[in-house]
Amino acid sequence: MTHHAAIMLAAGFGIPVLAALNARLGANIGGPAAAAFVLFVVALACAAVAMVLTGPGALTRLPGQPLHLFGAGALIAFYVLSITWIAPVFGVGNAVFFVLMGQLASAALIDQFGLFGARQVALSPLRVGGLAMMAVGLAATQFAPRE
Repeated sequence: MTHHAAIMLAAGFGIPVLAALNARLGANIGGPAAAAFVLFVVALACAAVAMVLTGPGALTRLPGQPLHLFGAGALIAFYVLSITWIAPVFGVGNAVFFVLMGQLASAALIDQFGLFGARQVALSPLRVGGLAMMAVGLAATQFAPRE
């Protein structure tokens, strides 16, 4: 496993943990939006430290970037707000299950068409089969009879 895969595995591991922690914070303080705000303040501080350590010069190239590239911020806000509100009532596992299903579908489309400048990877029958097996496996973890 390359270091890239290991980092992404850790990031994937963190998504349900993030959901559970922020959902609990939102429930504890009685404000999911406030919990999301706190999460973003902490995330901003962490990103600022990483930027300072790696060189803030990239910020000088922000002007002139296509506006749609800034949509990622809105998407992460939507994810954090929705998981913070939904997880306490729907369950972390159920919420993350549907997030993962959406990730599989959107990743396949982005790769297939090389959207947003991503490397284009054809959606071959083998990839479709693999995605279908992943979807069935995810569903089995959520909809299997509970003991």
